[in-house]
Amino acid sequence: MTEKLLLVKPTIDLQLPYVDFYEEWKQSGEDMVPWVIGKDPSDFRSMVQFLLDNEKDGTRPYDQVPDSTFWLLSETNTILGAVNIRHCLTEKLHQLGGHIGYGIRPSARRKGYATALLALALNEANKLGINKALVVCDADNIGSERTILSNCGIPDVSFTAEDGSLVKRFWIET
Repeated sequence: MTEKLLLVKPTIDLQLPYVDFYEEWKQSGEDMVPWVIGKDPSDFRSMVQFLLDNEKDGTRPYDQVPDSTFWLLSETNTILGAVNIRHCLTEKLHQLGGHIGYGIRPSARRKGYATALLALALNEANKLGINKALVVCDADNIGSERTILSNCGIPDVSFTAEDGSLVKRFWIET
C-alpha cells in the first residue's frame, strides 16, 4: 500500500467525512466496532468532546477505563476506520476486550487498511506506556485474526464468553 494514512484524534473539522463513515456503517447493518463509533454523531461537537474526555481519569463510571480514540484518515480526507485504545485493563477487558478495538468501514475492507490501522495503533499504545497490547477477535473473524497475526500477534489462551462464543486473544509487543 503506497497511500499515506494518518491516525488522527477526533476533531470537529472532520465532521463531514466522519458522518459519511458513520452512515455507511449504519446502512450496512453490521455491528459497529469499535464501540465508540456507535455513538450518534447528530450533536457532533458533543460526540467529539465525549471521545476526547474519555482519555482523562475520573470521567467515566467506576468499571470503565480511560481510552483514546483515533480515526484512520486517507490522503483524500476519507475516514477509513477507527480505533479505540484502552489505557489499562479490568479483569473483564483482560478476558474479552483487550487494549485495542478497531474497525474499517465496509467499502474499504480487504485492502490492507486494518493491518495499517493496527500497526499505527500499536505505536500510539506504546506512547501511552503499554508495552504489550492485548488484542482480541471473535474466533470466526478470520480477517481480524490475520490482521493481528500480521502485526506479530502471539496467541494466548482463548476465552469463552457468556453467550458461548469463543474469543481469541493475542499479545503484541508495542
